[in-house]
Amino acid sequence: MRIVLIGAGRLATNLGQSLLRAGHEIVCVYSRTMSSAKTLSERIGGQPVDKAEDLPMAADAYIISIKDSALAGMIPAVTKGRESQVFMHTAGSMPMEMFKGMAHHYGVFYPMQSFSKERLVDFAEIPTFIEANDAKAMGVIRLLAESVSERVRELSSDDRQYLHLAAVFACNFTNHCYAMAAEILEEHGMGFDVMLPLIDETARKVHQLHPLQAQTGPAVRYDENVIRHQAQLLQSHPVMKDLYERMSLHIHRKAGNQ
Repeated sequence: MRIVLIGAGRLATNLGQSLLRAGHEIVCVYSRTMSSAKTLSERIGGQPVDKAEDLPMAADAYIISIKDSALAGMIPAVTKGRESQVFMHTAGSMPMEMFKGMAHHYGVFYPMQSFSKERLVDFAEIPTFIEANDAKAMGVIRLLAESVSERVRELSSDDRQYLHLAAVFACNFTNHCYAMAAEILEEHGMGFDVMLPLIDETARKVHQLHPLQAQTGPAVRYDENVIRHQAQLLQSHPVMKDLYERMSLHIHRKAGNQ
């Protein structure tokens, strides 16, 4: 398929290269800055542009992969004069109906993964959730999704917002906990690398056990002596102390409901 890629960030960089490897042709790469568009187009091909009016008027698919807050402003500019083309966005928490009234064929292509430009991921393993407003759009979106991912399923916008919420807990909040752990260690002359075996084993366990069954630590049994002492160690970090106490109580309550 001939693809116009709108965006040159982390997801767009990974997706563009995966689509290229799957045999698709990237005919154009858009970014707000020409330098970013050129950087990505040098890797995946396509004409770099930094103005929506310079996008091709026809292609098999227009994939909009930009930050959520920019979607509402970008969709009208991209669809104008191209209303009969097939459009999709890649946002986890934004509804498909953002395209309504501005395009005839549209949908969502949401790969649920954390992306970076420096570390390319294997798209074949990424659960990819798709949605479309009609058969034409679904045919294009499904073909693209199944050409790069082995785990494709349809999911409505309503359900996808809860999927994205769950991903925030499982990924973003977990990574922030890593950052807090690193801060504590670094303040006392230790490196974060000492945590890696523990993190790896915790991640391996939830491949076999439900997270509630895999939970360990003083909060499960609510060991008040340990919890009180550790909370005191966080006196100079009141936000972390509050999070520690709230999280410990929540873990204990969840363990008691099993």
